[in-house]
Amino acid sequence: MLGLLGMVPGLTSGQQNIQFSQYVFNMLGVNPAYAGYKEDLYMNAIYRHQWVSFPGAPQTGGISLDGVVNSRDERVGLGLQAMYDKLGPQDALSVYGMYSYRIPLDEEGTRRLCLGIGAGFTQYSIDGTALQYNDDGDLGLPVAKVSSFVPDARFGIYYYTPKFYIGASVMDLFSLYTDNTRYYWKTYNYKVIRKTQHVYLTAGTLINLSENVKLKPSILLKEDFKGPTNVDLNAFLLIADRLWVGASYRTGVKLWDKPALANDLDPLDAVSAIVELYATEKFRIGYAYDITISKLASSQSGSHEISLGFLFPNKKRRITSPRYF
Repeated sequence: MLGLLGMVPGLTSGQQNIQFSQYVFNMLGVNPAYAGYKEDLYMNAIYRHQWVSFPGAPQTGGISLDGVVNSRDERVGLGLQAMYDKLGPQDALSVYGMYSYRIPLDEEGTRRLCLGIGAGFTQYSIDGTALQYNDDGDLGLPVAKVSSFVPDARFGIYYYTPKFYIGASVMDLFSLYTDNTRYYWKTYNYKVIRKTQHVYLTAGTLINLSENVKLKPSILLKEDFKGPTNVDLNAFLLIADRLWVGASYRTGVKLWDKPALANDLDPLDAVSAIVELYATEKFRIGYAYDITISKLASSQSGSHEISLGFLFPNKKRRITSPRYF
């Protein structure tokens, strides 16, 4: 089981951060400048079971809450996110607070340039009782559960209008400066869980196809400067402002040469089918099924992801436009 820790980065195309297929409906985990975008208080809960039937496969759950400070022009957005991720004998619990300064670019406030920061910590743990030993009594392996706290921060920029958005963010800002001793237990080095900086670039638009049908294409580019560059291509149809139906294609691309990166890595990752239903104006439920198309396909049974969204409207404030992003 210990070998799984070193094997996973290759299986996930080198990206260490948690991957959700439904991020396009709540981008707080991708960009801290998104905090407050929906303006009303919004709570999102999500659970993902990845690579079903694969031993030690990742299981991830999280909850987030964000909204704007009740000011005249709603320039300040705040957010809070908690996430739990389990991968074989390793698990990680993270908590982040977000702050976004939302600069209005028109009188109605429907176009804004947002600058966001986030700060928090992750508690990494390894359960020694879940490991399978080749040599009993190895002093380099824990006999119980050991853990370590690692602080970190993130920064983002987000621009949006009623029909378009574009954003950029840098995650794991402290990763270059984290003390290596945080990843040692006795004589064993667990630095495989040490994060590297990630850059996210996002963009999307909304196209009216008819009175009751809208098209929302979007793209997410993820770069960690070590593994392959990852790209998500998404397309959704919104039917009668109530039902979203769409798909996502995730793959690796080669934008430039990385000498430390093997040349025989499979760039293909997954295809996702996604459905989001607004049961009411305040309640959303979503489901995504990922079909793995990499060499891992024969070793697992796909990935399941479910999310719930709750909107708590501010009765004292007039909503100026629908929130499609």
